Amino acid sequence: MTTESSSPSIILVDKNPKLFNEIKSLMAFLGYETVYIPNLDGLDGALNGRSDMAILLGNLGSAEAQKQALEHLQNAASRQQVILINQARDNLEKYQPDYDCVIAYLEMPLTYEPVMEALARAREFHSNDNAGGVAGRRMVGNVPKLGGNSPAVQYVRKMIEQVAKTDASVLILGESGTGKEVVARNIHALSNRCKNGFVPVNCGAIPADLLESELFGHEKGAFTGAISSRQGRFELAEKGTLFLDEIGDMSLPMQVKLLRVLQERTFERVGSNKSISADVRILAATHRDLERNIHDGKFREDLYYRLNVFPIEVPALRERLEDVPYLLQDQIDKLERDNRGSVRLTASAVEALCQYKWPGNVRELANLAERLSILYPGGVVDIKHLPPKYQPAGMKAASLPFNPALMFADPDEDENDSGADFVADEGSAATAVAPAPMMTAQSLPVIGEEGLDLKEHIAQMEIELIQQALNATNNVVAHAAELLKMRRTTLVEKLKKYGINN
Repeated sequence: MTTESSSPSIILVDKNPKLFNEIKSLMAFLGYETVYIPNLDGLDGALNGRSDMAILLGNLGSAEAQKQALEHLQNAASRQQVILINQARDNLEKYQPDYDCVIAYLEMPLTYEPVMEALARAREFHSNDNAGGVAGRRMVGNVPKLGGNSPAVQYVRKMIEQVAKTDASVLILGESGTGKEVVARNIHALSNRCKNGFVPVNCGAIPADLLESELFGHEKGAFTGAISSRQGRFELAEKGTLFLDEIGDMSLPMQVKLLRVLQERTFERVGSNKSISADVRILAATHRDLERNIHDGKFREDLYYRLNVFPIEVPALRERLEDVPYLLQDQIDKLERDNRGSVRLTASAVEALCQYKWPGNVRELANLAERLSILYPGGVVDIKHLPPKYQPAGMKAASLPFNPALMFADPDEDENDSGADFVADEGSAATAVAPAPMMTAQSLPVIGEEGLDLKEHIAQMEIELIQQALNATNNVVAHAAELLKMRRTTLVEKLKKYGINN
C-alpha cells in the first residue's frame, strides 16, 4: 500500500548524488519534496502516489543514456514534465522538437526566479494533461507562429485549436505568401501526431510525371534513372502529417491516384504491386479557387470534398493591416536571433507600411525587413529610406501614430532568454489583446538648445507603459507581459531594473 505524499514532489535523476544536496534545500523552501534516483531504475516507483511532479533530468553519463531516459519519460503514462539540469544548455533546443515533455532548462547553481518559472510551467502542463487539454500536447520546438492580433488572425487560431486534435483533413485557402504552411505546421504541432513527422510537398514545384514517385516512392528499375528503391512522402509521413501545398496545381491523373489513397488508405510504390498501408493525416493548401477549377474541369469534385472536410481561410495581409507593426517586429526579432542583422523603423515608416496593400502578403513583408536590415544595418529607417512603392503620396511624417515598441527597443534586452515560445497559446483565439499604445508627434518632447537625454526619456516612457499594463491587468505580470508583447521573464527583468513593485 502506497502512502500519498502530502507535498508536491520533484524527482532528480542524475548520476551525481552530491547534486541532490544542492537542490534539496531550495526545493524545501519552495514547498517541494525532493526525491533522488541515480538512474531510471526505480523511477516508476518514485512516481507512485505523488502529485504535481516534475522531473529534473541531469547528467546520466552519455548521450545514449540521455535519449533512453527521454524516451521513457515521453512514453510514460504519468506524463510528467522534464526540466533539464546539470547539462549543456544547447540540449534544450536539441531535444524539444522530438520530446514535448521537455519544457525548461535550469543552470547550476540554482537561483530562485528561474526555478519558480520552470516549476510554474510544469504545473501548467501537468494540469492541462490531467484535464485532457491541448496545452499539454504542445510542441515547443521551432514552429513558426501566426503573427498578429487582429480579429481575423484570432479566428484562424481558434479554428486551428478546434481541428488540431482531430484527424480530419484540412484545406487551407489563401493567397500566396499569407502563411498557409505556418497554419499547417501549427495544426500538426497541436495534434496527437506531433511526435511524428510533418512532411511538406509542393505539388506545383514537382513535374507531373515525377510527382507520383515523389509521393508514393518507387522500386529499383521502375523507370530510367531509378537505380535504387526509394521511399515516398507517404511512407515518410507514416503516423504523422503530410502537407500537400499548392494542391490546385496537381494534374488530373495524379488527382485520381491521390483520391484512391485517401479512400482506401493504401498505395503501391511505382513499379511494385505490393500494397502499403497509410496512416497519414492530410493537410492541403492552395491559392487557387478550387470551385472554379471544378467548374472548368481542372479539379475533381470528389477529391475536393475529400480534402475540404474542414476549410481554413488565411486572410490576406491587406485585410488585417493592423497586424503590420507586430509582424514587422516579429521579423526584426527573427533577424536578430539568427544574427542576420537588425534595423529599427521610425513612426512615419511604420505608418507608411500600414497603408501599403502588400500584394505579396507576409512573405513580402519578411523580404522587406531583411532588405532594410542589409541596406541600413543597425540603423533607423525613416519613410524616406523605404523603397518608393512603399511611400504613400502626400504623407506627412510629423503627425503619424506609431508603435513605441518598434521605435524604442531596449538594446540591453536579452532576445534569447530561456522562455520557450508556445504555438497558438491557449485562449489566444478567444481573448482580444489590447492594441499597442499609440502616440502622436505632438506628445513627444521638444528638443531645445540644451538637448535631451534620450536614454533617460526612453526609460521613463518604458516605465510608464509598463505601469499602464500592470494597472490594466491588476498587477498580473503574465497578463501585463502579453499586453506589452514580451516574454514574462523579460518583463520581470525590467521590473527589477526599474525598481517597480507590482
